[in-house]
Parts: sequence; structure tokens; C-alpha cells
Amino acid sequence: MPKGPVEKFARSVTRSIGSPLSILLHTVVFFTAILLLIFKILPFDTVILVFNTALSLEAIYLALFIQMTVNSTTAAIEEVGEMQEEMQEDIGEIQEDIEEVQEDVDELQEDVEDISEDVEEISEDEAEDETRKREQKGALDAIKGDLQKLLADVERLKDAN
Repeated sequence: MPKGPVEKFARSVTRSIGSPLSILLHTVVFFTAILLLIFKILPFDTVILVFNTALSLEAIYLALFIQMTVNSTTAAIEEVGEMQEEMQEDIGEIQEDIEEVQEDVDELQEDVEDISEDVEEISEDEAEDETRKREQKGALDAIKGDLQKLLADVERLKDAN
């Protein structure tokens, strides 16, 4: 929230009130007023009137500046509170998203396990197929050998007749 020149001035006054320079200046002013009274440089009524009026005006303006600073700080705190509430809502949404992602990860993990089981079954089936193929090849080779012997026997019988 942008601050106008009055707000900036109010903040600088309230910051400077407790500074060593401010304490020194107030001490000098009070000391000067007391010296004016002690040495009767100005009439008592005039010194008291000017001094009390100046103190009253200073107190009023300081109270106003301090209140402006408090109001500005309160507004800033409220903004921070609103931002915190928004962040809490965002965090809640993020937690929901994380839970959804975790569910998705769990589903993916189950899918990977299913695929792994399928791959194992396929590997077992392939191993059985390889064994079956070897057995069939062995049987075919045996049949081929028997057929060759049979053909050789048939040829011998033809030659013998």
C-alpha cells in the first residue's frame, strides 16, 4: 500500500522521537525555558504561556503522528493476516494435490507390479515354449532319422529285388 507524504512524515517523526538527538533538543528547550524564568529575561506569564502552548501542541501532534503510525501498522498487520489465510488455503490445496499424486503413484506402482507379473508369466511361457520347441525338434530329428533309415531300407529292398 503506497504511503503519501503525510504518512512518511508521521513515520519519520515517530522514529525520531526516541532518538538521542530528540532527547538532547528537548533538554535544551526545557533548560532554556528554565533559564528564562530564573534570570527573568522574559516575564513569567509569557514564558509559561509560550512554553505550555508549545508543549501542548507538540503533545497533540505527536499523538496524531503516533496514531497514524499505529493505524498504518495495523493495516499492514491485517494485510499480513489476510496473506497468511490465503497461504493456509494454498497449503491445504497443495496437500490435497499431494494426496492425489500419492494415489496416482500407488496406482502406477500397482500397474508396474501387474506388468512385472505379466512379464514373469510371459518369461515362464517363453521358457516352456523353448523347452517344447527343443523337445519337438528332438522328436522331429528322431523322426527324420527314422525316415532316412526307412528310405535307406526301402532302397536296399528295391535293389535286392
